[in-house]
Amino acid sequence: MSQSEDWRAKNVRRMNKYHAWRAARATPALGFVSQPEPKSIGSFARGRQLIGGNFLFAGYLVEAPNASIWDIEAPAPGFVEEIHGFAWLDDLAAVGDYNARHRAQDWIKDWVERFSGGKGPGWTPDLTGRRLIRWIHHALFFLSGQEADVSNAFYKTLGQQTIFLSRRWRTASPGLSRFEALTGLIYAGLSLVGMEEHVAPAVKALAQECEAEIDAEGGLPTRNPEELLEVFTLLTWAAAALSEAGKIAEESHLAAIERIAPTLRALRHSDGGLARFHGGGRGIEGRLDHALASSGNKVPPGQGLHMGFLRLAAGRTSIIIDAATPPKLEASFNAHASTLAFELTSGRRPLIVNCGAGSSFGPDWRRAGRATPSHSTLGIEGFSSSRLGAKRMIGGHLREFLADIPTEVRLELRSNDDGGGFVAGHDGYVKTHGLTHIRQIELSKDGRGIAGEDTLATITGEDERQFDRMMDRLKLQGIPFQVRFHLHPDADAELDMGGAAVSLALKSGEIWVFRHDGRAKLSLERSVYLEKNRLKPRASKQVVLSAAAMDYATRVRWTLAKAQETPTTLRDLEMDDETLS
Repeated sequence: MSQSEDWRAKNVRRMNKYHAWRAARATPALGFVSQPEPKSIGSFARGRQLIGGNFLFAGYLVEAPNASIWDIEAPAPGFVEEIHGFAWLDDLAAVGDYNARHRAQDWIKDWVERFSGGKGPGWTPDLTGRRLIRWIHHALFFLSGQEADVSNAFYKTLGQQTIFLSRRWRTASPGLSRFEALTGLIYAGLSLVGMEEHVAPAVKALAQECEAEIDAEGGLPTRNPEELLEVFTLLTWAAAALSEAGKIAEESHLAAIERIAPTLRALRHSDGGLARFHGGGRGIEGRLDHALASSGNKVPPGQGLHMGFLRLAAGRTSIIIDAATPPKLEASFNAHASTLAFELTSGRRPLIVNCGAGSSFGPDWRRAGRATPSHSTLGIEGFSSSRLGAKRMIGGHLREFLADIPTEVRLELRSNDDGGGFVAGHDGYVKTHGLTHIRQIELSKDGRGIAGEDTLATITGEDERQFDRMMDRLKLQGIPFQVRFHLHPDADAELDMGGAAVSLALKSGEIWVFRHDGRAKLSLERSVYLEKNRLKPRASKQVVLSAAAMDYATRVRWTLAKAQETPTTLRDLEMDDETLS
Protein backbone atom coordinates (compact mmCIF):
# COMPACT_ATOMS: atom_id res chain seq x y z
CA MET A 1 0.00 0.00 0.00
CA SER A 2 1.38 3.41 -0.99
CA GLN A 3 1.71 6.25 1.51
CA SER A 4 -1.21 8.11 -0.11
CA GLU A 5 -3.41 4.98 -0.03
CA ASP A 6 -2.43 4.38 3.60
CA TRP A 7 -3.31 7.97 4.48
CA ARG A 8 -6.69 7.68 2.75
CA ALA A 9 -7.47 4.42 4.56
CA LYS A 10 -6.55 5.93 7.92
CA ASN A 11 -8.64 9.03 7.18
CA VAL A 12 -11.67 6.88 6.29
CA ARG A 13 -11.29 4.96 9.57
CA ARG A 14 -10.96 8.21 11.51
CA MET A 15 -14.10 9.64 9.90
CA ASN A 16 -16.00 6.41 10.56
CA LYS A 17 -15.10 6.62 14.26
CA TYR A 18 -16.13 10.28 14.37
CA HIS A 19 -19.52 9.67 12.78
CA ALA A 20 -20.12 6.64 15.01
CA TRP A 21 -19.32 8.81 18.05
CA ARG A 22 -21.77 11.46 16.82
CA ALA A 23 -24.44 8.84 16.16
CA ALA A 24 -24.10 7.57 19.73
CA ARG A 25 -25.34 10.96 20.94
CA ALA A 26 -28.40 11.05 18.68
CA THR A 27 -31.90 9.95 19.68
CA PRO A 28 -31.86 6.14 20.00
CA ALA A 29 -34.36 3.74 18.49
CA LEU A 30 -37.31 3.15 20.80
CA GLY A 31 -38.23 -0.37 19.75
CA PHE A 32 -39.44 -2.34 16.75
CA VAL A 33 -42.17 -1.13 14.40
CA SER A 34 -42.01 -4.47 12.69
CA GLN A 35 -39.45 -7.20 12.40
CA PRO A 36 -38.77 -9.00 9.11
CA GLU A 37 -38.89 -12.77 9.21
CA PRO A 38 -35.39 -14.29 9.37
CA LYS A 39 -34.32 -14.93 5.79
CA SER A 40 -30.60 -15.58 6.20
CA ILE A 41 -29.80 -19.29 6.20
CA GLY A 42 -27.30 -20.62 8.69
CA SER A 43 -25.38 -23.87 9.01
CA PHE A 44 -26.32 -26.22 11.86
CA ALA A 45 -22.86 -27.80 11.74
CA ARG A 46 -21.06 -24.45 11.97
CA GLY A 47 -23.38 -23.44 14.80
CA ARG A 48 -22.42 -26.56 16.75
CA GLN A 49 -18.75 -25.77 16.13
CA LEU A 50 -19.20 -22.27 17.57
CA ILE A 51 -20.95 -23.64 20.66
CA GLY A 52 -18.02 -26.02 21.11
CA GLY A 53 -15.51 -23.16 20.94
CA ASN A 54 -14.19 -23.86 17.43
CA PHE A 55 -14.03 -20.55 15.59
CA LEU A 56 -13.44 -21.02 11.86
CA PHE A 57 -13.37 -17.73 9.97
CA ALA A 58 -11.51 -16.60 6.84
CA GLY A 59 -9.77 -19.98 6.61
CA TYR A 60 -8.35 -19.85 10.15
CA LEU A 61 -9.37 -22.08 13.05
CA VAL A 62 -9.04 -20.87 16.64
CA GLU A 63 -9.96 -23.29 19.41
CA ALA A 64 -11.13 -21.50 22.55
CA PRO A 65 -13.87 -23.52 24.27
CA ASN A 66 -14.46 -21.17 27.20
CA ALA A 67 -13.70 -17.79 25.62
CA SER A 68 -15.91 -15.02 24.33
CA ILE A 69 -15.65 -14.53 20.59
CA TRP A 70 -14.31 -11.03 21.35
CA ASP A 71 -11.44 -12.31 23.50
CA ILE A 72 -9.93 -14.34 20.68
CA GLU A 73 -6.61 -13.16 19.28
CA ALA A 74 -7.51 -12.85 15.60
CA PRO A 75 -4.94 -14.42 13.25
CA ALA A 76 -5.83 -12.22 10.24
CA PRO A 77 -7.82 -9.07 9.33
CA GLY A 78 -10.37 -11.18 7.46
CA PHE A 79 -11.07 -13.08 10.67
CA VAL A 80 -11.86 -9.82 12.47
CA GLU A 81 -14.17 -8.65 9.68
CA GLU A 82 -16.16 -11.88 9.68
CA ILE A 83 -16.82 -11.90 13.40
CA HIS A 84 -17.84 -8.20 13.42
CA GLY A 85 -20.21 -8.82 10.49
CA PHE A 86 -22.23 -11.28 12.61
CA ALA A 87 -23.10 -13.65 9.76
CA TRP A 88 -22.26 -16.38 12.29
CA LEU A 89 -25.45 -15.42 14.13
CA ASP A 90 -27.32 -17.30 11.36
CA ASP A 91 -25.44 -20.46 12.36
CA LEU A 92 -26.31 -20.16 16.05
CA ALA A 93 -29.95 -19.51 15.13
CA ALA A 94 -29.89 -22.63 12.93
CA VAL A 95 -29.10 -24.66 16.07
CA GLY A 96 -31.62 -22.70 18.11
CA ASP A 97 -31.28 -24.52 21.44
CA TYR A 98 -30.50 -23.12 24.89
CA ASN A 99 -26.72 -23.23 24.42
CA ALA A 100 -26.93 -21.49 21.04
CA ARG A 101 -29.17 -18.76 22.42
CA HIS A 102 -26.88 -18.33 25.44
CA ARG A 103 -23.83 -17.83 23.18
CA ALA A 104 -25.69 -15.37 20.93
CA GLN A 105 -26.97 -13.32 23.86
CA ASP A 106 -23.62 -13.18 25.63
CA TRP A 107 -21.67 -12.24 22.53
CA ILE A 108 -24.12 -9.54 21.41
CA LYS A 109 -24.14 -8.05 24.93
CA ASP A 110 -20.33 -8.13 24.93
CA TRP A 111 -20.22 -6.35 21.58
CA VAL A 112 -22.55 -3.62 22.85
CA GLU A 113 -20.43 -3.11 25.97
CA ARG A 114 -17.09 -3.11 24.15
CA PHE A 115 -17.71 -1.58 20.73
CA SER A 116 -20.79 0.66 20.74
CA GLY A 117 -20.03 4.33 20.42
CA GLY A 118 -17.64 3.80 17.54
CA LYS A 119 -15.02 1.69 19.29
CA GLY A 120 -13.26 -1.23 17.65
CA PRO A 121 -12.78 -2.38 14.03
CA GLY A 122 -16.41 -3.14 13.10
CA TRP A 123 -17.38 0.39 12.17
CA THR A 124 -17.35 0.27 8.39
CA PRO A 125 -20.51 0.73 6.30
CA ASP A 126 -20.54 -2.80 4.86
CA LEU A 127 -19.93 -4.55 8.21
CA THR A 128 -22.48 -2.32 9.92
CA GLY A 129 -25.07 -3.11 7.25
CA ARG A 130 -24.36 -6.84 7.50
CA ARG A 131 -24.56 -6.68 11.30
CA LEU A 132 -27.85 -4.75 11.34
CA ILE A 133 -29.49 -7.26 9.01
CA ARG A 134 -28.54 -10.18 11.29
CA TRP A 135 -29.48 -8.38 14.50
CA ILE A 136 -32.90 -7.51 13.10
CA HIS A 137 -33.43 -10.99 11.64
CA HIS A 138 -32.64 -12.62 14.99
CA ALA A 139 -33.80 -9.93 17.43
CA LEU A 140 -36.37 -12.21 19.09
CA PHE A 141 -33.69 -14.90 19.45
CA PHE A 142 -31.59 -12.37 21.37
CA LEU A 143 -34.24 -10.44 23.32
CA SER A 144 -36.04 -13.46 24.76
CA GLY A 145 -35.73 -13.32 28.54
CA GLN A 146 -33.51 -10.23 28.64
CA GLU A 147 -33.70 -7.54 31.33
CA ALA A 148 -34.97 -4.06 30.40
CA ASP A 149 -31.53 -2.45 30.63
CA VAL A 150 -30.11 -4.98 28.13
CA SER A 151 -33.01 -4.43 25.72
CA ASN A 152 -32.63 -0.66 26.00
CA ALA A 153 -28.91 -0.85 25.28
CA PHE A 154 -29.65 -3.08 22.30
CA TYR A 155 -32.17 -0.61 20.84
CA LYS A 156 -29.81 2.28 21.51
CA THR A 157 -26.95 0.74 19.53
CA LEU A 158 -29.34 -0.31 16.74
CA GLY A 159 -30.32 3.34 16.36
CA GLN A 160 -26.71 4.44 16.60
CA GLN A 161 -25.67 2.07 13.82
CA THR A 162 -28.61 3.17 11.66
CA ILE A 163 -27.65 6.83 11.93
CA PHE A 164 -24.00 5.96 11.25
CA LEU A 165 -25.04 4.13 8.06
CA SER A 166 -27.20 7.04 6.93
CA ARG A 167 -24.11 9.27 7.06
CA ARG A 168 -21.41 6.89 5.84
CA TRP A 169 -22.91 4.46 3.29
CA ARG A 170 -21.47 6.51 0.43
CA THR A 171 -17.93 5.67 1.58
CA ALA A 172 -18.52 1.95 1.03
CA SER A 173 -16.91 0.57 -2.11
CA PRO A 174 -19.29 0.26 -5.07
CA GLY A 175 -20.65 -3.24 -5.47
CA LEU A 176 -21.33 -5.76 -2.71
CA SER A 177 -20.11 -3.52 0.14
CA ARG A 178 -22.45 -0.69 -0.79
CA PHE A 179 -25.37 -3.06 -1.37
CA GLU A 180 -24.82 -4.45 2.14
CA ALA A 181 -24.74 -0.96 3.66
CA LEU A 182 -27.92 0.21 1.92
CA THR A 183 -29.86 -2.99 2.58
CA GLY A 184 -28.97 -2.74 6.26
CA LEU A 185 -30.13 0.88 6.29
CA ILE A 186 -33.46 -0.03 4.67
CA TYR A 187 -33.98 -2.88 7.15
CA ALA A 188 -33.29 -0.62 10.11
CA GLY A 189 -35.42 2.25 8.82
CA LEU A 190 -38.39 -0.05 8.27
CA SER A 191 -38.03 -1.96 11.53
CA LEU A 192 -37.09 0.58 14.20
CA VAL A 193 -39.24 3.24 15.84
CA GLY A 194 -37.79 6.67 15.13
CA MET A 195 -35.68 5.61 12.13
CA GLU A 196 -38.37 5.89 9.42
CA GLU A 197 -36.83 9.00 7.83
CA HIS A 198 -33.90 6.97 6.53
CA VAL A 199 -35.98 4.62 4.39
CA ALA A 200 -36.82 6.80 1.38
CA PRO A 201 -33.25 8.07 0.76
CA ALA A 202 -31.87 4.54 1.12
CA VAL A 203 -34.46 3.09 -1.27
CA LYS A 204 -33.59 5.71 -3.87
CA ALA A 205 -29.85 5.17 -3.41
CA LEU A 206 -30.23 1.38 -3.72
CA ALA A 207 -32.10 1.82 -7.02
CA GLN A 208 -29.30 4.06 -8.29
CA GLU A 209 -26.71 1.44 -7.34
CA CYS A 210 -28.71 -1.18 -9.26
CA GLU A 211 -28.58 1.01 -12.36
CA ALA A 212 -24.87 1.68 -11.95
CA GLU A 213 -23.62 -1.80 -11.01
CA ILE A 214 -25.99 -4.36 -12.59
CA ASP A 215 -25.49 -4.48 -16.34
CA ALA A 216 -27.99 -5.37 -19.06
CA GLU A 217 -27.01 -9.07 -18.80
CA GLY A 218 -27.70 -9.11 -15.05
CA GLY A 219 -24.01 -9.21 -14.17
CA LEU A 220 -21.48 -7.37 -12.02
CA PRO A 221 -18.21 -5.75 -13.18
CA THR A 222 -16.29 -8.21 -10.97
CA ARG A 223 -17.72 -11.21 -12.93
CA ASN A 224 -17.71 -13.14 -9.64
CA PRO A 225 -20.71 -15.55 -9.61
CA GLU A 226 -20.79 -15.93 -5.83
CA GLU A 227 -20.68 -12.16 -5.34
CA LEU A 228 -23.58 -11.83 -7.78
CA LEU A 229 -25.53 -14.29 -5.63
CA GLU A 230 -24.82 -12.23 -2.50
CA VAL A 231 -26.00 -9.04 -4.21
CA PHE A 232 -29.10 -10.80 -5.53
CA THR A 233 -29.89 -12.09 -2.05
CA LEU A 234 -29.61 -8.60 -0.56
CA LEU A 235 -31.88 -7.15 -3.25
CA THR A 236 -34.54 -9.81 -2.65
CA TRP A 237 -34.34 -9.24 1.12
CA ALA A 238 -34.73 -5.48 0.69
CA ALA A 239 -37.64 -5.87 -1.74
CA ALA A 240 -39.40 -8.31 0.60
CA ALA A 241 -38.91 -6.04 3.63
CA LEU A 242 -40.38 -3.10 1.72
CA SER A 243 -43.33 -5.18 0.57
CA GLU A 244 -44.02 -6.43 4.11
CA ALA A 245 -44.05 -2.80 5.27
CA GLY A 246 -46.61 -1.86 2.61
CA LYS A 247 -44.07 -0.15 0.36
CA ILE A 248 -42.84 -0.94 -3.15
CA ALA A 249 -39.22 -1.06 -4.23
CA GLU A 250 -38.11 1.27 -7.00
CA GLU A 251 -38.49 0.05 -10.58
CA SER A 252 -34.70 -0.10 -11.10
CA HIS A 253 -34.38 -2.30 -8.01
CA LEU A 254 -37.05 -4.76 -9.19
CA ALA A 255 -35.69 -4.73 -12.75
CA ALA A 256 -32.23 -5.68 -11.44
CA ILE A 257 -33.72 -8.70 -9.68
CA GLU A 258 -35.43 -9.73 -12.92
CA ARG A 259 -32.13 -9.47 -14.84
CA ILE A 260 -29.99 -11.27 -12.28
CA ALA A 261 -32.21 -14.33 -11.73
CA PRO A 262 -31.76 -15.95 -15.18
CA THR A 263 -28.06 -15.08 -15.11
CA LEU A 264 -27.60 -16.97 -11.85
CA ARG A 265 -29.45 -19.93 -13.37
CA ALA A 266 -26.93 -19.88 -16.21
CA LEU A 267 -24.03 -19.81 -13.73
CA ARG A 268 -25.10 -22.81 -11.68
CA HIS A 269 -24.12 -26.37 -12.45
CA SER A 270 -26.43 -29.36 -12.49
CA ASP A 271 -25.43 -30.06 -8.86
CA GLY A 272 -26.86 -26.69 -7.77
CA GLY A 273 -23.48 -25.06 -7.06
CA LEU A 274 -22.15 -21.96 -8.79
CA ALA A 275 -19.23 -21.99 -11.20
CA ARG A 276 -16.02 -21.04 -9.36
CA PHE A 277 -14.47 -18.13 -11.24
CA HIS A 278 -12.83 -14.79 -10.40
CA GLY A 279 -12.64 -15.28 -6.66
CA GLY A 280 -16.05 -16.88 -6.17
CA GLY A 281 -16.95 -20.21 -4.62
CA ARG A 282 -19.94 -22.52 -4.97
CA GLY A 283 -22.12 -20.36 -2.72
CA ILE A 284 -23.64 -21.07 0.68
CA GLU A 285 -25.71 -24.25 0.63
CA GLY A 286 -29.35 -23.47 -0.09
CA ARG A 287 -28.89 -19.71 -0.55
CA LEU A 288 -29.38 -19.69 -4.33
CA ASP A 289 -32.53 -21.84 -4.17
CA HIS A 290 -33.97 -19.65 -1.43
CA ALA A 291 -33.13 -16.41 -3.24
CA LEU A 292 -34.59 -17.58 -6.54
CA ALA A 293 -37.77 -18.76 -4.82
CA SER A 294 -38.06 -15.44 -2.95
CA SER A 295 -37.64 -13.44 -6.15
CA GLY A 296 -40.62 -15.16 -7.81
CA ASN A 297 -38.67 -15.08 -11.07
CA LYS A 298 -38.87 -18.29 -13.14
CA VAL A 299 -37.30 -17.02 -16.38
CA PRO A 300 -34.81 -19.58 -17.73
CA PRO A 301 -31.44 -18.42 -19.02
CA GLY A 302 -31.31 -17.51 -22.70
CA GLN A 303 -28.77 -18.49 -25.31
CA GLY A 304 -25.42 -16.74 -25.38
CA LEU A 305 -23.33 -15.14 -22.66
CA HIS A 306 -24.36 -14.34 -19.10
CA MET A 307 -21.88 -12.06 -17.29
CA GLY A 308 -19.33 -13.27 -19.83
CA PHE A 309 -19.95 -16.99 -19.19
CA LEU A 310 -21.43 -19.57 -21.55
CA ARG A 311 -23.44 -22.52 -20.29
CA LEU A 312 -23.85 -25.78 -22.18
CA ALA A 313 -26.21 -28.39 -20.77
CA ALA A 314 -27.56 -31.70 -21.99
CA GLY A 315 -28.90 -34.71 -20.13
CA ARG A 316 -27.30 -34.67 -16.68
CA THR A 317 -24.20 -32.75 -17.78
CA SER A 318 -23.47 -29.05 -17.46
CA ILE A 319 -20.44 -27.13 -18.71
CA ILE A 320 -19.72 -23.48 -17.85
CA ILE A 321 -17.03 -21.60 -19.77
CA ASP A 322 -15.36 -18.25 -19.08
CA ALA A 323 -15.85 -16.71 -22.53
CA ALA A 324 -14.95 -13.06 -21.92
CA THR A 325 -11.98 -10.93 -20.97
CA PRO A 326 -11.05 -10.77 -17.25
CA PRO A 327 -12.56 -8.03 -15.09
CA LYS A 328 -10.70 -4.74 -15.18
CA LEU A 329 -8.37 -4.01 -12.28
CA GLU A 330 -10.52 -1.12 -11.07
CA ALA A 331 -13.51 -3.49 -10.87
CA SER A 332 -11.88 -6.38 -9.02
CA PHE A 333 -8.65 -7.29 -7.25
CA ASN A 334 -9.65 -10.95 -7.55
CA ALA A 335 -9.71 -11.31 -11.34
CA HIS A 336 -8.39 -14.69 -12.53
CA ALA A 337 -6.48 -15.54 -15.71
CA SER A 338 -9.22 -18.02 -16.63
CA THR A 339 -10.18 -17.03 -20.18
CA LEU A 340 -11.70 -20.06 -21.99
CA ALA A 341 -11.39 -22.24 -18.87
CA PHE A 342 -14.37 -24.50 -18.13
CA GLU A 343 -15.96 -26.54 -15.36
CA LEU A 344 -17.99 -29.70 -15.90
CA THR A 345 -20.50 -31.37 -13.59
CA SER A 346 -22.34 -34.65 -14.15
CA GLY A 347 -25.60 -34.85 -12.23
CA ARG A 348 -24.75 -34.00 -8.63
CA ARG A 349 -21.03 -34.70 -9.01
CA PRO A 350 -18.42 -32.12 -10.10
CA LEU A 351 -15.80 -33.62 -12.41
CA ILE A 352 -13.70 -30.89 -14.09
CA VAL A 353 -13.10 -27.80 -11.93
CA ASN A 354 -10.85 -24.80 -11.49
CA CYS A 355 -8.60 -24.81 -8.43
CA GLY A 356 -10.59 -21.89 -6.99
CA ALA A 357 -9.84 -18.82 -4.91
CA GLY A 358 -7.04 -19.32 -2.40
CA SER A 359 -7.32 -16.02 -0.54
CA SER A 360 -8.35 -17.72 2.71
CA PHE A 361 -5.06 -19.69 2.67
CA GLY A 362 -2.76 -16.68 2.40
CA PRO A 363 -1.30 -14.42 -0.31
CA ASP A 364 0.76 -17.14 -2.03
CA TRP A 365 -2.26 -19.37 -2.55
CA ARG A 366 -4.30 -16.37 -3.63
CA ARG A 367 -1.78 -15.58 -6.39
CA ALA A 368 -1.53 -19.22 -7.36
CA GLY A 369 -5.29 -19.60 -7.64
CA ARG A 370 -5.51 -16.62 -9.99
CA ALA A 371 -2.97 -17.90 -12.53
CA THR A 372 -3.78 -19.74 -15.75
CA PRO A 373 -2.24 -23.10 -14.66
CA SER A 374 -4.83 -23.23 -11.86
CA HIS A 375 -7.66 -23.37 -14.39
CA SER A 376 -8.91 -26.01 -16.79
CA THR A 377 -7.62 -24.45 -19.98
CA LEU A 378 -4.55 -24.14 -22.17
CA GLY A 379 -1.53 -22.24 -20.89
CA ILE A 380 1.86 -21.51 -22.40
CA GLU A 381 4.56 -22.69 -20.02
CA GLY A 382 5.89 -19.89 -17.83
CA PHE A 383 3.05 -17.50 -18.68
CA SER A 384 -0.47 -16.63 -17.60
CA SER A 385 -3.05 -15.52 -20.13
CA SER A 386 -3.46 -12.30 -18.13
CA ARG A 387 -0.99 -10.02 -16.40
CA LEU A 388 -1.81 -11.02 -12.85
CA GLY A 389 1.68 -11.36 -11.37
CA ALA A 390 1.33 -14.87 -9.96
CA LYS A 391 4.55 -15.99 -8.28
CA ARG A 392 3.60 -19.40 -7.00
CA MET A 393 2.04 -21.93 -9.30
CA ILE A 394 0.26 -25.08 -8.29
CA GLY A 395 3.18 -27.44 -7.94
CA GLY A 396 5.41 -24.94 -6.19
CA HIS A 397 7.30 -23.22 -9.04
CA LEU A 398 8.49 -19.90 -7.60
CA ARG A 399 8.64 -17.81 -10.76
CA GLU A 400 6.96 -14.75 -12.19
CA PHE A 401 4.28 -15.62 -14.75
CA LEU A 402 3.34 -12.62 -16.86
CA ALA A 403 1.59 -12.10 -20.16
CA ASP A 404 -0.80 -9.57 -21.64
CA ILE A 405 -4.43 -9.37 -20.61
CA PRO A 406 -6.73 -10.53 -23.43
CA THR A 407 -8.28 -7.53 -25.10
CA GLU A 408 -10.69 -9.54 -27.22
CA VAL A 409 -12.54 -12.84 -26.99
CA ARG A 410 -14.41 -13.99 -30.06
CA LEU A 411 -17.18 -16.53 -29.67
CA GLU A 412 -19.32 -18.48 -32.11
CA LEU A 413 -22.09 -20.80 -30.96
CA ARG A 414 -22.72 -23.99 -32.89
CA SER A 415 -25.58 -26.46 -32.91
CA ASN A 416 -26.64 -29.48 -34.94
CA ASP A 417 -28.81 -32.55 -34.62
CA ASP A 418 -26.15 -34.30 -32.52
CA GLY A 419 -25.72 -31.57 -29.91
CA GLY A 420 -24.26 -28.10 -29.48
CA GLY A 421 -21.11 -26.27 -28.61
CA PHE A 422 -18.92 -23.31 -29.39
CA VAL A 423 -15.63 -22.15 -30.84
CA ALA A 424 -13.87 -19.19 -29.21
CA GLY A 425 -10.48 -17.53 -29.21
CA HIS A 426 -8.55 -15.01 -27.12
CA ASP A 427 -5.47 -12.90 -27.83
CA GLY A 428 -3.72 -13.14 -24.43
CA TYR A 429 -0.56 -14.63 -25.98
CA VAL A 430 -0.42 -12.55 -29.16
CA LYS A 431 1.96 -9.84 -27.96
CA THR A 432 4.38 -12.26 -26.35
CA HIS A 433 4.23 -15.19 -28.79
CA GLY A 434 2.08 -14.14 -31.74
CA LEU A 435 -0.34 -16.95 -30.84
CA THR A 436 -4.10 -16.95 -30.38
CA HIS A 437 -5.65 -19.67 -28.22
CA ILE A 438 -8.68 -21.15 -29.98
CA ARG A 439 -10.86 -23.58 -28.04
CA GLN A 440 -13.71 -25.65 -29.46
CA ILE A 441 -15.99 -27.81 -27.29
CA GLU A 442 -19.00 -29.84 -28.39
CA LEU A 443 -21.47 -31.51 -26.01
CA SER A 444 -23.52 -34.43 -27.32
CA LYS A 445 -27.30 -34.23 -27.28
CA ASP A 446 -27.57 -36.80 -24.47
CA GLY A 447 -24.80 -35.18 -22.40
CA ARG A 448 -22.70 -38.36 -22.39
CA GLY A 449 -19.88 -37.16 -24.62
CA ILE A 450 -17.67 -34.07 -24.92
CA ALA A 451 -15.28 -33.44 -27.80
CA GLY A 452 -12.68 -30.69 -27.42
CA GLU A 453 -9.98 -29.09 -29.51
CA ASP A 454 -7.35 -26.57 -28.37
CA THR A 455 -5.30 -24.72 -30.97
CA LEU A 456 -2.46 -22.22 -30.80
CA ALA A 457 -2.32 -20.32 -34.10
CA THR A 458 -1.01 -17.17 -35.70
CA ILE A 459 -3.68 -15.02 -37.34
CA THR A 460 -1.81 -12.17 -39.07
CA GLY A 461 1.55 -11.64 -40.71
CA GLU A 462 2.78 -9.72 -37.66
CA ASP A 463 1.72 -12.67 -35.48
CA GLU A 464 3.89 -14.95 -37.61
CA ARG A 465 6.88 -12.64 -37.26
CA GLN A 466 6.44 -12.51 -33.47
CA PHE A 467 6.15 -16.30 -33.39
CA ASP A 468 9.38 -16.59 -35.41
CA ARG A 469 11.18 -14.23 -33.01
CA MET A 470 10.08 -16.33 -30.04
CA MET A 471 11.15 -19.53 -31.81
CA ASP A 472 14.58 -18.03 -32.44
CA ARG A 473 14.91 -17.16 -28.74
CA LEU A 474 14.03 -20.77 -27.91
CA LYS A 475 16.52 -22.09 -30.50
CA LEU A 476 13.74 -23.65 -32.57
CA GLN A 477 12.84 -26.08 -29.79
CA GLY A 478 9.19 -25.06 -29.88
CA ILE A 479 6.96 -23.16 -27.47
CA PRO A 480 5.93 -25.53 -24.67
CA PHE A 481 2.32 -25.48 -23.52
CA GLN A 482 -0.08 -27.55 -21.43
CA VAL A 483 -3.81 -28.17 -21.54
CA ARG A 484 -4.95 -28.81 -17.98
CA PHE A 485 -8.08 -30.49 -16.65
CA HIS A 486 -8.25 -30.11 -12.87
CA LEU A 487 -10.34 -32.80 -11.20
CA HIS A 488 -12.62 -32.50 -8.20
CA PRO A 489 -11.10 -34.24 -5.14
CA ASP A 490 -13.96 -36.76 -5.11
CA ALA A 491 -13.10 -37.95 -8.63
CA ASP A 492 -10.87 -41.03 -8.62
CA ALA A 493 -8.46 -40.94 -11.60
CA GLU A 494 -6.28 -43.71 -13.04
CA LEU A 495 -4.19 -44.00 -16.20
CA ASP A 496 -5.49 -46.73 -18.52
CA MET A 497 -4.35 -48.47 -21.70
CA GLY A 498 -0.66 -48.00 -21.06
CA GLY A 499 -1.05 -44.30 -20.39
CA ALA A 500 -3.18 -43.54 -23.46
CA ALA A 501 -6.35 -42.69 -21.50
CA VAL A 502 -7.53 -41.70 -18.03
CA SER A 503 -10.43 -43.37 -16.24
CA LEU A 504 -12.41 -40.99 -13.98
CA ALA A 505 -14.71 -42.61 -11.41
CA LEU A 506 -17.29 -40.54 -9.51
CA LYS A 507 -18.88 -41.48 -6.20
CA SER A 508 -22.22 -41.75 -8.00
CA GLY A 509 -20.95 -44.84 -9.80
CA GLU A 510 -20.38 -43.02 -13.09
CA ILE A 511 -17.15 -43.62 -14.98
CA TRP A 512 -15.86 -41.16 -17.55
CA VAL A 513 -12.93 -41.83 -19.87
CA PHE A 514 -10.57 -39.11 -21.10
CA ARG A 515 -8.71 -39.69 -24.38
CA HIS A 516 -6.66 -37.58 -26.78
CA ASP A 517 -5.38 -37.73 -30.33
CA GLY A 518 -1.78 -38.63 -29.49
CA ARG A 519 -0.27 -35.28 -30.47
CA ALA A 520 0.55 -34.47 -26.86
CA LYS A 521 2.00 -36.28 -23.87
CA LEU A 522 -0.67 -37.36 -21.38
CA SER A 523 0.08 -37.33 -17.66
CA LEU A 524 -1.77 -37.45 -14.39
CA GLU A 525 -0.36 -34.93 -11.92
CA ARG A 526 -1.05 -33.49 -8.49
CA SER A 527 -3.39 -30.54 -8.07
CA VAL A 528 -5.32 -28.82 -5.28
CA TYR A 529 -8.90 -27.77 -4.67
CA LEU A 530 -9.06 -24.42 -2.89
CA GLU A 531 -12.31 -24.39 -0.96
CA LYS A 532 -13.55 -21.70 1.42
CA ASN A 533 -14.25 -22.59 5.06
CA ARG A 534 -11.67 -25.36 5.07
CA LEU A 535 -8.43 -25.30 7.05
CA LYS A 536 -6.18 -26.48 4.24
CA PRO A 537 -6.29 -26.92 0.46
CA ARG A 538 -7.64 -30.30 -0.56
CA ALA A 539 -5.36 -32.59 -2.52
CA SER A 540 -6.63 -33.55 -5.97
CA LYS A 541 -5.32 -34.48 -9.40
CA GLN A 542 -5.18 -32.99 -12.85
CA VAL A 543 -5.04 -34.47 -16.33
CA VAL A 544 -2.33 -32.68 -18.33
CA LEU A 545 -1.66 -32.71 -22.07
CA SER A 546 1.83 -31.37 -22.78
CA ALA A 547 3.11 -30.38 -26.22
CA ALA A 548 5.15 -27.73 -28.03
CA ALA A 549 4.02 -25.32 -30.73
CA MET A 550 6.40 -25.79 -33.67
CA ASP A 551 4.33 -24.30 -36.51
CA TYR A 552 1.96 -21.42 -37.16
CA ALA A 553 -0.87 -23.71 -36.02
CA THR A 554 -0.64 -26.48 -33.41
CA ARG A 555 -3.72 -28.47 -32.50
CA VAL A 556 -4.56 -30.90 -29.68
CA ARG A 557 -7.81 -32.87 -29.66
CA TRP A 558 -9.38 -34.60 -26.65
CA THR A 559 -12.62 -36.32 -25.64
CA LEU A 560 -14.53 -37.14 -22.47
CA ALA A 561 -17.08 -39.93 -22.67
CA LYS A 562 -19.33 -41.50 -20.06
CA ALA A 563 -18.54 -45.19 -20.05
CA GLN A 564 -20.75 -46.32 -17.18
CA GLU A 565 -23.67 -44.88 -15.23
CA THR A 566 -24.94 -46.63 -12.11
CA PRO A 567 -26.35 -44.02 -9.71
CA THR A 568 -25.97 -45.11 -6.11
CA THR A 569 -28.30 -42.71 -4.31
CA LEU A 570 -31.54 -40.86 -4.85
CA ARG A 571 -29.52 -37.64 -4.78
CA ASP A 572 -27.56 -38.80 -7.83
CA LEU A 573 -30.78 -39.61 -9.66
CA GLU A 574 -31.93 -35.99 -9.46
CA MET A 575 -31.71 -34.14 -12.71
CA ASP A 576 -30.43 -30.73 -13.78
CA ASP A 577 -30.70 -27.44 -11.94
CA GLU A 578 -34.06 -26.46 -13.42
CA THR A 579 -35.70 -28.85 -10.95
CA LEU A 580 -34.22 -26.77 -8.13
CA SER A 581 -35.65 -23.40 -9.13
